[in-house]
Amino acid sequence: MKIFIDADGCPVVDITIAIADKYKLPVTIVCDTAHNFSAKEVTVITVDKGADSADIKLANLIGADDIAVTQDYGLAALCLSKRAHALDQNGMAYTEGNIDALLLSRYTAKKLRNSGKRLKGPKKRIKENDIRFADSLERLIKNITADNAEK
Repeated sequence: MKIFIDADGCPVVDITIAIADKYKLPVTIVCDTAHNFSAKEVTVITVDKGADSADIKLANLIGADDIAVTQDYGLAALCLSKRAHALDQNGMAYTEGNIDALLLSRYTAKKLRNSGKRLKGPKKRIKENDIRFADSLERLIKNITADNAEK
């Protein structure tokens, strides 16, 4: 099990690294040249700036039972198709049960924006978001570990 972070605009990089360290899991940060990351014991892969370049790289690296931390529904869908797990920055798990509705909402929002409508942005991040994310990531790691032990 490895953890991959879609680090372009990700507010939980440090939390993810700390939890991965606790469980002795390798972490790979994938970002484009607009971001600069360096962390001890972490692999950083920087790709050229471009539409979805970091997402495509991460999707090519991830495997079954790995974990992706991403805000991107499209990348989450790609990860799920490879039997990997995906969490958003607030701890919501992307699943086969919710990914289609999330992709549809993204498509609908894009259509509205393209037609000139203005949509509200995300709510301001609060400490509870970080707590919920950390709890979800730890629970996911424990579940994957338990499932693999049963195999």
